[in-house]
Amino acid sequence: MSLKIRLARAGTKKRPYYHIVLADARSPRDGRFIEKIGSYDPMLADDSKRVVLNTERAQHWVSVGAQPTDRVARFLDAAGLLKRAPRNNPERAVPGKKATERVEARAKAAADKAAADAAPAEAPAAE
Repeated sequence: MSLKIRLARAGTKKRPYYHIVLADARSPRDGRFIEKIGSYDPMLADDSKRVVLNTERAQHWVSVGAQPTDRVARFLDAAGLLKRAPRNNPERAVPGKKATERVEARAKAAADKAAADAAPAEAPAAE
């Protein structure tokens, strides 16, 4: 049986409230769970009260082999129970080949226009 530590949604429409639960991976999101180990209220302004977590039980289930979801892994990392690898993609911000070509073409056109504007105007021919 594969165990997941995940969020189960509660609350009303446009007023989300989540329970942090340990559940079988095959059970539905808001369905059957094994144990409730905390809560998450994203509507609270106070960051210290936004996530309430039973750290002892969370540590126990992680040591037994339960896999947290991405969001719960963030909570566990903030609590110091789990070290998650940063999801950093350095190539994400690098523009593609076509975009780079367009930028270079615009820069060349702007440089050509600036050079043409800076060139002295020809004096009319004197007769």
